[in-house]
Amino acid sequence: MGDVLAGFHAAWEFESDSVLIRYERGIRTPKLFQALGERRVPLEAIAGVTLTPGKRGTVVLRVEPRPGADPLMEAAAGQLKESGDPYRLVLPAERETLAEYYADELRGLLGESGKTERYLVAAPEAPLQFKAYDGKASFDGTSVTFRWSWTGASSAKWKAGDQSFPVADLGGVEWRSPEAFEGYLRLLPRVGEPVAAQVDQDPAAVVFGLGYGPVHESLPFAAAVLAAVRDRGAGSAVPVPAPRRDPADIAERIRHLGELHQQGLVTDEEFSSKKAELLAEL
Repeated sequence: MGDVLAGFHAAWEFESDSVLIRYERGIRTPKLFQALGERRVPLEAIAGVTLTPGKRGTVVLRVEPRPGADPLMEAAAGQLKESGDPYRLVLPAERETLAEYYADELRGLLGESGKTERYLVAAPEAPLQFKAYDGKASFDGTSVTFRWSWTGASSAKWKAGDQSFPVADLGGVEWRSPEAFEGYLRLLPRVGEPVAAQVDQDPAAVVFGLGYGPVHESLPFAAAVLAAVRDRGAGSAVPVPAPRRDPADIAERIRHLGELHQQGLVTDEEFSSKKAELLAEL
């Protein structure tokens, strides 16, 4: 096709075998989009196309990636806000007819829609790094390194020392959004290896916090590591158990949650819900 459809925060170029998405770098553009820059989405990576009404006189054109096609979306695991979805193109309502034309054209070119066993959309390129609450994480393409912060790291992490994890020794990555309470990035071992119980005690994990590990830094990082793990044919990730925590630790977390609530950083509903979750772990 070769045509370009420009919307808010991005422009899509329709090619014969792919859709090239170029994100704007304006101040109002979501930081994740700015960090991604541009992404080429092969047609074989697309499961479907939708066009729906948006908010305040807009329409939304969206392509649905096939399961397993994009390491970024696999790492995100459904945690991205709608406004941060890199597969949405928001357009003024007057462009609906044009958007419908491109949607129909795309639908006519699509093939398989099931899960794919290999990534079809390129992951963000290394080197990548970000600052977490309890340390700094870096990835050079072959190894992940965690360097602990004396102000945030637990005694267990200090005792273990700074960590370096070759990709070949990993089975996967678990990312919990920093926009939710108790977000973190955890490296999962290969099958048969032990997993530490609590994230804040696990030398294979960094925890986020207010202002630490933002989505536009930690999610591309997680996606790059995940893609490298699959490229090297690592074994399946070990599922992380839900441990029962020490009562003193639970009490401290509830106290911290209460402080965030008093400061207006956590809503009444979020406070009640998270407090109930913490109490359930006793």
